[in-house]
Amino acid sequence: MGQLRRFCNLCLASLVAVLLLQAVGCGTAKVSDQPMRLTVGLVSYDDGASSLEKYQRFQTYLAEQLHAVVELEPVFNEIRAVEEIRADNWSLVFAPSGLAAIAIAEANYLPIFPTLGPPKQKSVLVVRDDSSFQGLGDLANQTIALGEAGSATGYYLPLYDLYGLTLAKIEFASTPATMLVWIADGRVAAGAMSEDDFQQQRKAFEEGEFRVLHASRAIPPGAVLISPNVDRNQQQYIEQAMQSAPSNITADAGYVPNASPPDLTQLIALVEKVRPLESRVKEQPAVLTLESGAPGAPAAKGN
Repeated sequence: MGQLRRFCNLCLASLVAVLLLQAVGCGTAKVSDQPMRLTVGLVSYDDGASSLEKYQRFQTYLAEQLHAVVELEPVFNEIRAVEEIRADNWSLVFAPSGLAAIAIAEANYLPIFPTLGPPKQKSVLVVRDDSSFQGLGDLANQTIALGEAGSATGYYLPLYDLYGLTLAKIEFASTPATMLVWIADGRVAAGAMSEDDFQQQRKAFEEGEFRVLHASRAIPPGAVLISPNVDRNQQQYIEQAMQSAPSNITADAGYVPNASPPDLTQLIALVEKVRPLESRVKEQPAVLTLESGAPGAPAAKGN
């Protein structure tokens, strides 16, 4: 009888052990079945609501294709975007060219598609049409406006072109529209922005109120980038889903699914040359020169 009782106890213990193992196994399966989470970073300036609307169909499509949780995270200037990229808070980034260059060079993000727009972009320095300025040299000792750090057309390209000048002060405008208001009101003598932004935003003012004083070299468009910390297999699924997206979704999201990503090597090098000037842009006066022979200094302009 005692042997029978011991046998029953042993069977009961074995059954309990099997049930516990199954419970642990089920718990593990649930963890591994958690859906992929993707955070998509956007720079939306002052039109956050309308920017989000344009990306909502892309968000829904990507979530359905990948069985993932996809979140949109807009920021309203390049400075905040650079912070998010350096912290690797974004899985995907729809980045203008300057931001893309920083993401590639400093955070090892990988470009996967070009963004929509002209194949070559330029920065323009805009003045009032009735100003006496005829060249970059005329801006010496004047107050000008730049975009936020991180913008190729609003910040890095104009700083490169203005190298060698001493400016009374540099103001920083959060949007191209704000910059044009400052120029029209005489708060600044000139302002830097992309050629496309200028053509769009000037429509809100009287015809002929502004003119372009200087246009920069051309640079490639922006890019869609993916974080280096996204799993390589997931990376392939994301690219395949984005390549297969319907044309109305890719148009709304603003990328070209059947084209190679832009080569930003030269822009990255230009940004590195300008970086030593950044410590001076908030000084008054802003002396945009470096000590002779400083490594990476831009060539002085002959204006």
